[in-house]
Amino acid sequence: MEDEKKQRGKGHRLLLMPSPLQGHITPLLHLAHILFSRGFSITIVHTLFNAPDPTSYPHFSFHTIPDGLSQTEASTLDAVHLTDLINIRCAHPLKEWLASQLLNSPEPVPCFISDAALHFTQLVCDELKLPRLVLRTGGASSFLVFASFPLLREKGYLPLQESRLEEPVVDLPPLKVKDLPTFRSQDPESFYKLVCRMVQECKGSSGVIWNTFEELESSALRKLRQDFSIPIYPIGPFHKHLLTGAASSASLLTPDKSCMSWLDKQECKSVVYVSFGSIAAISEAEVLEIAWGLANSKQPFLWVIRPGLIRGSEWLEPLPNGFLENLGGRGYIVKWSPQEQVLRHPAVGAFWTHNGWNSTLESICEGVPMICMPCFADQKVNAKYASSLWKVGVQLQNKLERGDVEKAIKKLMVGDEANQIRENALNLKEKAIACLKEDGSSYCFLDSLVSDILSVESSASRAR
Repeated sequence: MEDEKKQRGKGHRLLLMPSPLQGHITPLLHLAHILFSRGFSITIVHTLFNAPDPTSYPHFSFHTIPDGLSQTEASTLDAVHLTDLINIRCAHPLKEWLASQLLNSPEPVPCFISDAALHFTQLVCDELKLPRLVLRTGGASSFLVFASFPLLREKGYLPLQESRLEEPVVDLPPLKVKDLPTFRSQDPESFYKLVCRMVQECKGSSGVIWNTFEELESSALRKLRQDFSIPIYPIGPFHKHLLTGAASSASLLTPDKSCMSWLDKQECKSVVYVSFGSIAAISEAEVLEIAWGLANSKQPFLWVIRPGLIRGSEWLEPLPNGFLENLGGRGYIVKWSPQEQVLRHPAVGAFWTHNGWNSTLESICEGVPMICMPCFADQKVNAKYASSLWKVGVQLQNKLERGDVEKAIKKLMVGDEANQIRENALNLKEKAIACLKEDGSSYCFLDSLVSDILSVESSASRAR
């Protein structure tokens, strides 16, 4: 039976296109591996900007779509503006290439799978009568908030007002106004417009694939099924479908694996792992508060400080002279880490995270409690759910100060409350494992996804 399932997609070719940001590329490549394991041949369509390395994926084909980005545009830290440019400039070249593929592909192409942020792909696919499936790389709960943006604006919650930050959002418990997604961009309206267009084009697709699982976000998924008249496939956690190391090369940055040897020397559940993802940025003052909070907690820590994390600094310049040396080996700093391996390591007892969805889900899958410090967009929703609903973490509030950092670490690492949070985290880990087993929720939704792709292909062929 399993061998039959692995061959179901055989003789069919899937085209997948990621948004070219690390947090989006990784789950799309994970999804490609999952579908490849079901027999489909895979072609990754990507921009020139942040192009994946084809040599890391010998089983996939790759095609570059010209994005027209100048060096200045490609180096922007404004991810919303960058996404807007890609949505405008990639439409024509993608349509031309897709049309040629539909005519000349030796294998039938059932559908096109694109990141939800690439909303332009819906119009391209409609014009070519090619079904489009959407990959939503964030959680269902945050997407529910995005889908509510017009209502939130109508009720005066958006744009955010300082005087209302502590108000509950009545339609979206347990969120307060301060938990709603925001994004600093060149145009204050651009984030709102991008989100609304993304949701609109998702509704026009043939279905949405989610890197989440039913037991984690059942309430949000139930509401989305009521509001959307298309299939919804929660088949995550993606990275747990895969054999160890199958997707480790998805990172655009090179991980420093020396940290694994350092972790081997630490006591079980003693280490605080600190990483704020691939695009977040913090100030020099905040770095100092983090550094002294970690030092004063007396817990060993592994801290990822990637170049560009600290505004105005190349790398470690803001840290006090001799900071690490004076800790006697209790701290270790790298530019990037093999995060999945780190979170699996028995020495790691807590994860201080920006709560990007990939990091949040990876932490849940390993049963590691979180210190939540969201920066923007869906991270705020993820942090609120992790700390207040799932109760697998604590959220740092207000201005970042070393005393609060020290308290948060101790709250997660020692005492009765720490034990309860750790127990909650381990319960969620068990659910994440169970959903991927035969007859588990994600296992069954993956079966449905494969069946629907093949049935969509037959009807699309007739239409074309």
